[in-house]
Amino acid sequence: MKILGVMPARKGSKGIKEKNTKLLNGKPLVCYTLEEALKSKLHKVVVSTDCPKVKSISERYDVEIIDRPSSLSSDNALTLPVLQHVLGQLSEPYDAVMTLQPTSPLRGFRHINEAIELFKSDSSADSLVSVIKAPHNCVPEKIMILNGKYLSGNNDIIRRQDVDEYYVRNGASIYISSIELLRSHIIGKNVLPYLMNKIESLDIDDIEDWNIIEAVMKSLPMIEKKI
Repeated sequence: MKILGVMPARKGSKGIKEKNTKLLNGKPLVCYTLEEALKSKLHKVVVSTDCPKVKSISERYDVEIIDRPSSLSSDNALTLPVLQHVLGQLSEPYDAVMTLQPTSPLRGFRHINEAIELFKSDSSADSLVSVIKAPHNCVPEKIMILNGKYLSGNNDIIRRQDVDEYYVRNGASIYISSIELLRSHIIGKNVLPYLMNKIESLDIDDIEDWNIIEAVMKSLPMIEKKI
């Protein structure tokens, strides 16, 4: 099975200016994903970008760079048409695409390889998503809503052991989609879960996330080797 790795990395960013090229613990954010993807069993790695800085950084690596059109680079641009655009620029056929957002810098080649092997092991799967267990205090049985000035919801005190187990997508660490599925969706109906832990799942949406991940990297200097 040939799986293409695609890192979408546009120029704009709402939360952090020039986030994808900003130095995280001394290294541009996109480098973490590029380096781990190239250590993995992905058949090929492609960068889709409209950013000259991302392009310049990516040129240091053995990846193919595809210029993303402005119509796919706005704040409202969706990932699916970006992936479809990438596939339209390539002549080599693939069986599936792994989407690797640069905002998950603690995702390592081990996770990529394990996800690949899991997806390959199930011929009925059309997609795979990296997940984390939902914290027990955030499950539906314990969630309350603010109705005026009072909270409403389940009034019973439920023990952690007595609630169902839920899983949530951990940012956008790993998605695998079959080529057939990518005609219309990234996530299909037969979705395999790839479980990751709390630290591995840290994802950057805003400056608080950035500071947390940078602190983790500095306090756990061996983390890059472990992933």
